[in-house]
Amino acid sequence: MSIQQENRFQAIISHAKEYGFVFQSSEIYDGLSAVYDYGPYGSELKKNIRDYWWKSMTQMQDNIVGIDAAIFMHPTTWKASGHVDNFSDPMIDNKDSQKRYRVDHLIEAHAAKLEDAGKKTEADALLEKMDQLLAKEDFVALKQLIEENKISCAVSSTCNWTDIRQFNLMFSTQLGSVAEDADTIYLRPETAQGIFVNFLNVQKTARMKIPFGIAQTGKAFRNEIVARQFIFRMREFEQMEMQFFCRPGTELEWYEYWKETRMNWHLSLGLPKEKYRFHDHVKLAHYANAAVDIEFEFPIGFKEVEGIHSRTNFDLKSHQEHSGKKLTYFDTEINKHYVPYVVETSIGLDRMFLLILCNAYDEETINKEDGTTDSRVVLRIPAKLAPNKLAILPLLKKDGLPEIAKELLNECRGNFKCYYEEKDTIGKRYRRQDAIGTPFCVTIDHQTKEDQMVTIRYRDSMKQERIPLNKVKEIVMNEVI
Repeated sequence: MSIQQENRFQAIISHAKEYGFVFQSSEIYDGLSAVYDYGPYGSELKKNIRDYWWKSMTQMQDNIVGIDAAIFMHPTTWKASGHVDNFSDPMIDNKDSQKRYRVDHLIEAHAAKLEDAGKKTEADALLEKMDQLLAKEDFVALKQLIEENKISCAVSSTCNWTDIRQFNLMFSTQLGSVAEDADTIYLRPETAQGIFVNFLNVQKTARMKIPFGIAQTGKAFRNEIVARQFIFRMREFEQMEMQFFCRPGTELEWYEYWKETRMNWHLSLGLPKEKYRFHDHVKLAHYANAAVDIEFEFPIGFKEVEGIHSRTNFDLKSHQEHSGKKLTYFDTEINKHYVPYVVETSIGLDRMFLLILCNAYDEETINKEDGTTDSRVVLRIPAKLAPNKLAILPLLKKDGLPEIAKELLNECRGNFKCYYEEKDTIGKRYRRQDAIGTPFCVTIDHQTKEDQMVTIRYRDSMKQERIPLNKVKEIVMNEVI
């Protein structure tokens, strides 16, 4: 990341706090690492992203329904899914700095330095050897590989390493009123398993025929050892997932369909196509036969926002084996029972929130008519997602202007989120609304009392025009609904 990109990212983080989008959790107690709270405008933006996704996945589809599964699940769920045995990262500590690294991240960073130095062959060989040793879980040889290549700590610059150990990423807790009698359960590390264990409940009660999907949004928890980059990687986060159940043999066709459909969803928000790319997985998870990430160019580089995975029938089959309950579907078209295959779309709501902020943030220089320049910070958030859709601003706090403004507020607030403000000059009020991303401002002045006309101002262009007072609601709704 260049200095310019780093400065931009830090400016976005500062802006997010200053204008009530994101706060450090428990800040008065010096915060909690990699945990964040969403403020007044952040919670609205987050809700709007969630609602836009939910509508596109359920309301606009004929064969997808939603559920809201509990965070706590029977512990055998996570045994069946593989999380108990496999959901861990090999970690290594530097004895001098006490800094902990994920082994693959440490080696990959060193390989990147080799490649930058023109030693691509050495870098490729190092990564290939790492993959082989990780696959074998040969941690002794992995540590030897780190030492042989003189891979040092970024903080201490030393190669004084501990042995490599596995760290499970699931948070555990106790279920029960008395600790001695309590059972160990887990905070879910993903929302998908709540869908899989409810497959038959949903299929029967919603009378669904394959192919069909089940959508869910909700919190997930991972004890990330290396959590960084603001809200991009957190220990408590929210997912928006859809599992699409299909006939075996058709999963790769549906995989291609959802790959294209999900990219189009992102572009439907007016986000720039050139900042997106697909990244196919070279190494597939043991349950998958195809996987791709949708990546976006953040100031911190291209990073994953959403994943599309063809999960085969691994999850349902595994839950069937561990529960002893049949999770098959009878397909009347081919007169056959089978365990359905699954195509998953999984997007991080917090990452999508950060994507919207990073793309929207703009520090703009304005050329004024008198030849001087001015500046403003504006969030060009898509109007459909903006926390406030309309700011209603009486020019003065007297002469009947607030009364007209509040009549307009009452007319509009049932249809979209409005903001009312009387304080400060109109210019300062415009700047505040620019900074929180409000797409429309309407000013009520003395002329309004005579001709029932108001001034509407457009955030992105700063263009102002007079329109009839009774047309405000219609104009805004055309853009934000």
